[in-house]
Amino acid sequence: MVAGIQPEKAAEVLAAIESEASRTLAEMRSMVRVLRAEEAVAYSPQQGVADLRALACADATPTVEVSLNGSLTRLARPVDAALYRLAQESLTNAVRHARSATRVRIDVRREGDAVRLRVSDDGRTEPGPVPEPGFGLLGMAERAQLLGGSLSAGPGPEGGWVVEAVLPVEVLA
Repeated sequence: MVAGIQPEKAAEVLAAIESEASRTLAEMRSMVRVLRAEEAVAYSPQQGVADLRALACADATPTVEVSLNGSLTRLARPVDAALYRLAQESLTNAVRHARSATRVRIDVRREGDAVRLRVSDDGRTEPGPVPEPGFGLLGMAERAQLLGGSLSAGPGPEGGWVVEAVLPVEVLA
């Protein structure tokens, strides 16, 4: 009713609501960052790229191959830890979901100011639409985005499943 009688007042009220909603969202995002930072500190020391080879157990099925290329030392700590966690989650997904997979490849390479992680398996893929991402993939994408990177996942060109993340070497504060 106020909009019909006092349009200026209605616009003012709507602007206040929009401003308050934006402020609340910013505070929530800030809280999530703090909680994640506290969680990271609580579980230190964190594993990183140097620990990826430990994921390749000699008698594991599927076989896990790890390849590290380029200068991967002195990565920002959040990037180093994220690369490990993304590879670990991708490997877990491959073991759980890849049909008839015999091999999982984890490849990490430095490309200038970025680091590319590629985890692929040789499992069978079914024809048809790509399934909706689950919470694991969504969480992985969110982890990459929080660091200024990106993540993609889907069927590989030769079959199997491919997860690829690109993260900046340095994280801007």
